[in-house]
Amino acid sequence: MSRQTRNFATGPHLALIAVQVIFGTWGIPAKIALRQITPFGLSAIRVVAGALAFLFIARLTRNFKPVARQHWPLLIASSMCGIVFNQWLFVTGLTHTTVVNSVLITTTMPVFTLVIGALAGIERPSFRRVVGILLAAAGVIYLISPARADVAAGSRFGDLLILGSAFIYGCYIVISKPLVGIYGALPTVTWVFIVAVVPTAVLGAISLTHVSLTAIDSSGWTAIVYIILIPTVAAYYLITAALKDVPPSTVAVYIYLQPLIAFLVAPKVLGEAFTMRTAVAAVLVFAGVAITTRRRRKPEMPLNEIEISRP
Repeated sequence: MSRQTRNFATGPHLALIAVQVIFGTWGIPAKIALRQITPFGLSAIRVVAGALAFLFIARLTRNFKPVARQHWPLLIASSMCGIVFNQWLFVTGLTHTTVVNSVLITTTMPVFTLVIGALAGIERPSFRRVVGILLAAAGVIYLISPARADVAAGSRFGDLLILGSAFIYGCYIVISKPLVGIYGALPTVTWVFIVAVVPTAVLGAISLTHVSLTAIDSSGWTAIVYIILIPTVAAYYLITAALKDVPPSTVAVYIYLQPLIAFLVAPKVLGEAFTMRTAVAAVLVFAGVAITTRRRRKPEMPLNEIEISRP
């Protein structure tokens, strides 16, 4: 195999590993920023800056397409689920729980996708998938159980918000699938961000009236700039580039790197505890998601094409 062939083969995989490092740790700068800015304010800044960046990239690469009138209801629904409500729930939940918990609960997203897809007639339920769903659900229930004595009640509330974020993103994956098939990944993500600007900017502006931007110190602004440039622009662009050369089923495998990365980094950076309860929940969730999303040699449907793109 020539050097050029090896570079072509390993390039997309290196990009996907970089993406998982970014997504597995982006909750850390988010935690830092949320100490000085409101969740709605942070979401607004991220969405507006992301929309501008994606629009610039799409036009620069000549990969920006107008959306037909009949597809706008689907686009609006995709934007509300994939960006607006998803971001509000996730960022708000992150203020009440730990980065480790948030990343662990987020790994249930493929399970929600399969459940919603089955209800929509896209996926076929099977015994294997039912077992996987029950295992993952048991892990989440164990993690956020009211019987927990080692975590404050506020954390349980945050865990539930993160769970809601994962569910609504599963809705986004299903309902946005036709748009990705028609317009492609980058144009779809660009339009989804553009549509999301209106509601997030309005609520974000109202929320920011209660925050003194001049009072945000250098660490806060560094975290905000990092969130815009890395977990938003760089990560989404790397995913889009990798999908040109790597099958969606292969891309989906890399989601399992996120919790491992978060479990290693978050406790050291933020001082968050990695408890035995978290470890047991992780085993249950990973087993359930792996069983549920395991595909046979011939994939049924490339539903995971956008799945990894969630922050």
